[in-house]
Amino acid sequence: MIRTILKSDKKSLTLQLPDDLVGKMIEVIAFSIEDTSSTIKDSTPGETDVNAIKNKIKNFTFNSGGYKFDRDEANNTNTPHFTH
Repeated sequence: MIRTILKSDKKSLTLQLPDDLVGKMIEVIAFSIEDTSSTIKDSTPGETDVNAIKNKIKNFTFNSGGYKFDRDEANNTNTPHFTH
């Protein structure tokens, strides 16, 4: 899979495909997005996204105190799990 964000200065683009996509049906989609220059930095692929998510959730906590997993209840297929 190839995914890239770029700003073109001309109407024509050339896409270099990896060997595993040669001879296969591929889909190419182009649409405009908001300016991401302030959020995308030079980094390894995915690093910016992961760090952004970590920064957004760093102040959230999860308290599982009092919770006890009941394996028998989880595996019981005769009991409805959802009621209306």
